[in-house]
Amino acid sequence: MTSLKSRLPNFIIGGAPRAGTTWLYHLLDLHPEIHMAKPVKPEPKFFSVDEIFNLGIEYYSSTWFRNASLAKIAGEKSTNYLENPSAAVRIHKHIPEVKLVFALREPSDRAYSNYLWSRMNGYEKEDFATALTLEQQRERSISLEFRYSRPHAYFTRGLYADLLRPYFELFRHNQIFCLRFEEITTNRHILTERLHRFLEVTPRPQDAENLGIINSSDKVTGAMAEKIRKDLQARYLEPNRRLASLLGPGFEIWS
Repeated sequence: MTSLKSRLPNFIIGGAPRAGTTWLYHLLDLHPEIHMAKPVKPEPKFFSVDEIFNLGIEYYSSTWFRNASLAKIAGEKSTNYLENPSAAVRIHKHIPEVKLVFALREPSDRAYSNYLWSRMNGYEKEDFATALTLEQQRERSISLEFRYSRPHAYFTRGLYADLLRPYFELFRHNQIFCLRFEEITTNRHILTERLHRFLEVTPRPQDAENLGIINSSDKVTGAMAEKIRKDLQARYLEPNRRLASLLGPGFEIWS
């Protein structure tokens, strides 16, 4: 049972990894009407990690939102919530009116960025083609140490319709804001205003002006091979059609 003094988030940035969620965190942290849970790393991961969730909702409240002013709305970012249906159930149980923000990236590019990140951090030694081939095997035999971070989940993290469905089944559609990563570079001011309006704070599109690339994986160089890109795009055709059906015409699916 949550006490009357407990503070819980008004919104959550729930994923996807390598799709601009850290940029969104820093963008919203600039807004004077928003309190973002700190630090940005490590993320709370309260609703996705069993051992943390078992500490209780009061632990979550006092650890991440103890200093949140009642005059502000509060938010947190945990990028693995999207891929965890248990997190959807837990969030709905404890914060049924929370708003949810999901950043989605062209899935082939997202997969390769995830691969580069894993390479950069020492979790990956294989080439990208081999890593994709090994993905299912690695996911089946994943160690306890990596069962939540899943550093080799490249393709499956781009199956957005499947990952989003538990949230759409539990929450009202107007509680969920899905954006395209690509808008951060092409329409960041418009995106910022849309996001602020969704969160019901004063629109401040100018907050996007001085935010550059955040949390880059460009320390590992090399472009994705064109054959691999075409193969991935072919594999994502049907999942992307299902995503278009789920999100409707307001969300522009990648060609």
